[in-house]
Amino acid sequence: MYEALYRKYRPRTFDEVVGQEYITETLKNQVRTGRLSHAYLFIGTRGTGKTTCARILAKAVNCEHPVNGNPCNQCPSCRGIEDGSILDIVELDAASNNGVDDVRMLRDEAVFSPTTVKKRVYIIDEVHMLSKSAFNALLKILEEPPAHLMFILATTELNKVLPTILSRCQRHSFRRLDPDTIAKRLLYVAQQENIRLEPDAAQLLGRLADGGMRDGLSLLDQCAASETVDTASVLHAMGLAGSFRIQELTESILSGQLAPTLEQYNSLWQDGKDPAALLGELAGFFRDALLLRLAPEGGRGLISGAYGEEVLQSVRLSDSGLLWTLNTIQKYQSAMSGSTSPRLQGELCMIELCGIRPAAAVAAEATAKPVPERPASVRNAAPIPAAPPGETEKTAARPAPVQSAPTPTEAPHEPEPTAAPPMPRPQDEKPSAPAPAPESGGEFRWTEAVEALRTALKPGQYNLVSDPAQTKGELVGEVLTLYLAEGLCYMVVNTPEVINAIRQGISQWLGRSIQVRVETLKNDPQKVQDKLDMLGRQFSNVTIR
Repeated sequence: MYEALYRKYRPRTFDEVVGQEYITETLKNQVRTGRLSHAYLFIGTRGTGKTTCARILAKAVNCEHPVNGNPCNQCPSCRGIEDGSILDIVELDAASNNGVDDVRMLRDEAVFSPTTVKKRVYIIDEVHMLSKSAFNALLKILEEPPAHLMFILATTELNKVLPTILSRCQRHSFRRLDPDTIAKRLLYVAQQENIRLEPDAAQLLGRLADGGMRDGLSLLDQCAASETVDTASVLHAMGLAGSFRIQELTESILSGQLAPTLEQYNSLWQDGKDPAALLGELAGFFRDALLLRLAPEGGRGLISGAYGEEVLQSVRLSDSGLLWTLNTIQKYQSAMSGSTSPRLQGELCMIELCGIRPAAAVAAEATAKPVPERPASVRNAAPIPAAPPGETEKTAARPAPVQSAPTPTEAPHEPEPTAAPPMPRPQDEKPSAPAPAPESGGEFRWTEAVEALRTALKPGQYNLVSDPAQTKGELVGEVLTLYLAEGLCYMVVNTPEVINAIRQGISQWLGRSIQVRVETLKNDPQKVQDKLDMLGRQFSNVTIR
């Protein structure tokens, strides 16, 4: 019967444990000198060796002929513990035995002396899953156990373990394994199993294992069906795109070319690439670029190594642009987990990265190559939002958006009759410009001022702002009061992004700086004045004594 690689090559001594030498040396010295604790707590992420070291420690403390702190694996005690015939070594899964009754039963059995070995050892995996009452039931025997009793607790979430339990255990933190360490172990296992594993593929599996040796061996087991396990076979088995195709995709995204980007995304989809894994690879690319940008020296040890430094350094994005890109990808990764159409979420992510990039996403370096102009259909789909404060020095100047000619229904004054078709405009005629700003002391008209916001707002936002039934504006001194209809208009317009765009657009139109405040239409000044006049008439005949 075939046995999984991570089970077949599970370490049997402390010396065989890879990447946790500072813990295994401590445990070996304690076994050799007899200075053992009554309770241990092993902490670390999955697949780093917590349960394995717990089993080795249980054998070592009961071994009849220990070798330099390691179990000999030859004596009856070691063989009995390995095959499970010795019942004094108990392994519990707290995820399925987390009730107070389970702990009470354990506590009642623990007082009895072991029958065939020196110490009765309880290994409780995922101990953070115990309920609070179960922790309290375990507390007394954990604090003052009999001399023949030892507890070894393992957890991946230290914050869920009660402080009263933590204070009674000797803690050991298992760290993530680096990709090189995992790759070396995978090459050794592949050699033992006659698997043709190429070094580049071993490095890739080491990075995909995310610090866990068990995950690395499971991935190797999955890819071992190929005659030769190379990078291509690993990418195919994992449903990944690979560094070359991810680099091509990022080049299309950075150039703002939406059609080629969607075509490449669709090609990856047709090739069976998982959308979630694709966004993960895309996030890894921009993460490496950001780390190398922020920490040119120390960042080299933090990057994944899947892309060359020349490629990462050529990314024409500012620091804030890289952060915005990573946040956008993570937003769609979160939405993808609960979506019924992961492909659609990936397409929306590509559209946002290409077509609606903020000005902060444009590099400020003068030596950077110019970004090719996006197609008119993408450029006119939605204007680029204004750069956040403090980014004007870091970002390149943004070209003015192309202003489309207003349709008859969008004209602010005297719309043409609907029965008559609009007259065609000569080709050499320029698009209509916003009405000139009123002179000092002149009357402020919102219908004229709103034309200055046509290119500063997105189409949906502009439609709400320019609709007299949804938005009204009144300028008093240097304060522009916007009266917004309750509901959709209020929720869409009353945001920092839209209000800032309105303030900048009207300030530029007036030629002076103004402030913007928001009210609802129910606070329309005319309605308020009418109500005050009515109240004044009601109380005009009242005499105050």
